[in-house]
Amino acid sequence: MTSGLPTTVGALRAAGYPPRSVKAELRENLVEALRAKRDPWPGIVGFDRTVLPQLERAILAGHDLVLLGERGQGKTRLLRSLVGLLDEWTPVIDGAELGEHPLLPITPESRRRAAELGDDLPVAWRHRDERFAEKLATPDTSVGDLVGDVDPVKVAQGRSLGDPETIHYGLVPRAHRGIIAVNELPDLAERIQVSLLNVMEERDIQIRGYTLRLPLDVLVVATANPEDYTNRGRIITPLKDRFGAEIRTHYPLEVAAEVALVRQESELVAEVGDHLLEAVARFVRHLRESPAIDQRSGVSARFAVAAAETVAAAALRRSALIGEHPPIARPVDLYSVPDVLRGKLEFEAGEEGREHEVLTHLLRRAVADTARSAFAGLNLRSLAEVVSDGHPVATGEQVPAAEVLAALPELPVLHDVAQRVGAGPADPPGRIASAVELALESLYLTRQLAKDSDEDRTVYG
Repeated sequence: MTSGLPTTVGALRAAGYPPRSVKAELRENLVEALRAKRDPWPGIVGFDRTVLPQLERAILAGHDLVLLGERGQGKTRLLRSLVGLLDEWTPVIDGAELGEHPLLPITPESRRRAAELGDDLPVAWRHRDERFAEKLATPDTSVGDLVGDVDPVKVAQGRSLGDPETIHYGLVPRAHRGIIAVNELPDLAERIQVSLLNVMEERDIQIRGYTLRLPLDVLVVATANPEDYTNRGRIITPLKDRFGAEIRTHYPLEVAAEVALVRQESELVAEVGDHLLEAVARFVRHLRESPAIDQRSGVSARFAVAAAETVAAAALRRSALIGEHPPIARPVDLYSVPDVLRGKLEFEAGEEGREHEVLTHLLRRAVADTARSAFAGLNLRSLAEVVSDGHPVATGEQVPAAEVLAALPELPVLHDVAQRVGAGPADPPGRIASAVELALESLYLTRQLAKDSDEDRTVYG
């Protein structure tokens, strides 16, 4: 990939590769993407009109930034996508400990090599993926981890303690000419946050009293949870002041965005129709509005992804048990979610013992909302009358889709129901049965049908 690119400083200078700061590089590449109508944020869903414009303004202004939001809002994913705005390849001094530009060395060793070798100083090329460093802030993080410390091995080799080359550089200097991301910044001890003050403002580092000053070129980005300011820790005021932008993230504002996010992020082991993913998305949105759920903790998008994967797993299990192929999820599989995932949620005090009841109630509301949206304007009375007049329909983990359909006579409304959720007459029975089950569940939730359930079967009648 780098064949044909300059390999020495002399060739690099002749080819026209002047030093450029990482913030200027990000700004120019973002402007180019915007002018070309190219999406600079692939895979980011639901932020088009809110978070992304703010983020783009921060990058164009050359600001360090912190993303503030509850868990599971895609903050880390968004920071990692910044890598796509860096040049694909950038020149560095070959063999240097830091990623220094060959025309602008900053460490004593690289400056000495540049003076000795001149235009013959070797040049290597670094890919943009190597220019992003990420650190999860944990209470045991030290200044040495972030900035650097004296390397006892180098001292043992005979160098004096005053020699700058005895320094082992930390994560921030090694991100020189790149992006350094600190996840959950408030979890970093306050005395450790102080070590970032010089990096953020003066753009240099000092290690254990050394007179060495490195003019670092880095973009500092961080994430934080609003509750962390008062719960586990806080961002100290001087450090918070040094961030040029503080951007609030959020959960998807629309059901369609939530469905798109779940579809994109989940690894489904069976076919799950969009109507079931919509039910999952609506369920998660009801959870985010419920007073029974601790909203300070939030309901992560990872919960929605795990719920969709659980629904697919339930369909695959039924397929394995009864030999039904291909495995296709049906509404009955949605009710496996509360039992499996309730441990991922934080409930308010006083809700002990009611967790399953709360989740089942909200899931039924989500299914009812989904059915109302899917079957708007469609009269299901003929289906309700047929089931009530001696054609009960059984479904469950041990019931094949063909058996669900065989329990009903030929009805025109069934074709309309299947069509509303994107199923056709030539489709596998599982897709049509999934649509029919959604209609039956809708009739039950609107009290037009009865439903009897046990561990293995559910009967509408």
